[in-house]
Amino acid sequence: MSQDFDADLNRAALEYHAEPVPGKISVKVTKPTESQRDLALAYTPGVAEPVRRIAEDPEAAYRYTAKGNLVAVITDGTAVLGLGNTGALAGKPVMEGKAVLFKHFAGIDVFDIEVNAETPQEFVETVVRIAPTFGGINLEDIAAPHCFEIEQALIEQLDIPVFHDDQHGTAIIICAGLLNALELQEKKLEEVRIVVLGAGAAGIAAVRLLCSMGAHRNNILVLDRQGVIHTGRQGLNPYKWSVAADTELRTLSEAMRGADVFIGVSGPDLVTPEMLDSMAPRPVVFALSNPVPEIRPEVAWQVRDDLVMATGRSDYPNQVNNVLGFPFIFRGALDVRACCINEEMQIAAVHALKNLTHQPVPGSVLAAYGLESLESGPDYILPKPLDPRLRDAVSPAVAAAAIRSGVARSDWPAHYPPREKFA
Repeated sequence: MSQDFDADLNRAALEYHAEPVPGKISVKVTKPTESQRDLALAYTPGVAEPVRRIAEDPEAAYRYTAKGNLVAVITDGTAVLGLGNTGALAGKPVMEGKAVLFKHFAGIDVFDIEVNAETPQEFVETVVRIAPTFGGINLEDIAAPHCFEIEQALIEQLDIPVFHDDQHGTAIIICAGLLNALELQEKKLEEVRIVVLGAGAAGIAAVRLLCSMGAHRNNILVLDRQGVIHTGRQGLNPYKWSVAADTELRTLSEAMRGADVFIGVSGPDLVTPEMLDSMAPRPVVFALSNPVPEIRPEVAWQVRDDLVMATGRSDYPNQVNNVLGFPFIFRGALDVRACCINEEMQIAAVHALKNLTHQPVPGSVLAAYGLESLESGPDYILPKPLDPRLRDAVSPAVAAAAIRSGVARSDWPAHYPPREKFA
């Protein structure tokens, strides 16, 4: 991108966020407030009756308040987009943006919450204290390794879904795209050699989910700034130790040689043409660093004409975009009042996304992207973010998995398609 384009985009972004009113979200009143009686029902004295009902039975909050459709998007500002530790307040535009996506795509209301916390324990304590307000918690832009500790502590202490999107959302979209890419390349997840560059939240979560879906742990190498994470390295934290390999390989060049799959969640231009050329026949390359991938598609395609490639950018085919997942995953979890978003629900989302790309693409989607046609193939391994079928495909699949796995607390929603379709 040119500097002029960047400058124009930056000016437009500032104007967008400032006008006509500051920010991107607001609170809407959902009940009549035209008469004195309306106000008496909304507040005192009428509000006392739902208060009494909830005091007697906390589950009544789902009937008489917004709790069941309200998600907290919470950050400590330690890993904001590609900007690093900006602090909690500077992360607020991103959290508001997340709220926009929740509401636009899945009809879910959001309060964005930015927490100044010196330690993971302080952050956890803050979230636990405010959790009764919400039907779910979306953790966002929290640096590794603290993000793992924070999420696990909150899952253990709360009875509502807690989901760190930078971990699981990214992992789910990666897995969905990879299953389709491997199918095109006539390879099996159980057999392929996988290189993951980046051992933060997304990289480690992707490895965990891939293994749960059938990838062989001994076929996966994970690298950080020091190279291959191996069992002989000293000072590994528990999360990196969980992905350490028993191997003599040490560098990215060595790891890439003969690999079937590359997944990059790291930084720009870290993969050379020579590394790509050394991969196995019919490779799959997910270069997800944004805005500059680990290897740029135009470079990759000059080196290999037999690859399937995805990036994190919208101006190339096969964008790995978390908006394909988190709004609809939470929608499904909230609709059956799940107490968590477990691995079964995540895998259900993977398969729902995978399968959607094999369905005929509606004309509205083609028009939105200026395309004449689109069908499953090397340039279409994931649904498009503006595909209106995502909610009807992913949310019921997640809800059905919640019921099957015993974490749902309400029945199949009446407005859903027949549950048999998602068995």
